[in-house]
Amino acid sequence: MVLELSHIDQELIPILEQVSDPEIPVLSILEMGVVRAATLENGKVFVKITPTYSGCPAMDVIGDDITKALNSAGYEASVELVLSPAWTTDWITEKGRKALEKYGIAPPLDPEADKEALLGGKRIVKCTNCGSNQTHMVSQFGSTACKALFKCEVCQEPFDYFKCLK
Repeated sequence: MVLELSHIDQELIPILEQVSDPEIPVLSILEMGVVRAATLENGKVFVKITPTYSGCPAMDVIGDDITKALNSAGYEASVELVLSPAWTTDWITEKGRKALEKYGIAPPLDPEADKEALLGGKRIVKCTNCGSNQTHMVSQFGSTACKALFKCEVCQEPFDYFKCLK
């Protein structure tokens, strides 16, 4: 399921593109896929956001940042947290996946490959530093709960891998 921007009023996209994910500042909340809808009704903006996982501590900050950005643009804003359907890594845009990799976080693989990398030890997570697949998982959890920590056996550098969530 790919997140569609059709539920976001076009004039709001440039504003929402300026709101970064607080845990991964190179991604906007649109690239991350947490904005479900943003509609303009009688001068007020209604935004629905979905957390990347239950209990994600960044959602309060994201909601506040959305409100500030829209207020600065002259809109009154209301932000609602929506839990269903659950967020999936499929909602990270292609631009977002490239930004993750450039930032040093390996983007999520498909679900089966993800299981192989995290549980089966297959060497399929590409190092974000040198591009080698000669990597191994160091820890199921990286800098945040949604990432795993990997290390490259070629360049010896550690890097995060964004776990696939379906």
